[in-house]
Amino acid sequence: MAAITGAHGVAGEVRLKLFGDGIGALKGARSFNDGALTPTAIRPDNKGGAIARFAEIADRTAAEALRGTVLTVPREALPPLEEGEFYHADLIGLPVVTDDGEAIGTTTNIMNYGATDIVEIAPETGAPFMVPLIPDAVPDWDSERLVLARAFLP
Repeated sequence: MAAITGAHGVAGEVRLKLFGDGIGALKGARSFNDGALTPTAIRPDNKGGAIARFAEIADRTAAEALRGTVLTVPREALPPLEEGEFYHADLIGLPVVTDDGEAIGTTTNIMNYGATDIVEIAPETGAPFMVPLIPDAVPDWDSERLVLARAFLP
């Protein structure tokens, strides 16, 4: 949902890098990380991120110690998906095969730099590579595997 990038001010607030649907999704959560963090306030930072206060964080030192922490919620707390939607976590770890069935490797990350989602693939041999998550490159996927068009192999 988001990652803590550092402290904001001296009173224990943190800066957040947002993933997915942004601040609206965060505001609906009662707690994060299996109840370890209870939000008391979340507001936009007007730079595409957010500022949050958690009941358990009292000062800047405690806030700074959370740098790099990814905020998570249980799957059942997430909103239901519409047709054609997916959660990035559903694709990470999937085996990757070519459109003619050859095993390639495993998905290791999904990123988005603004235009479209990008899938990072760790091949069985060689360096990881990335492909856009568009129908020409990834014609199909399900809960069992992700299909990569051979033309998009490095």
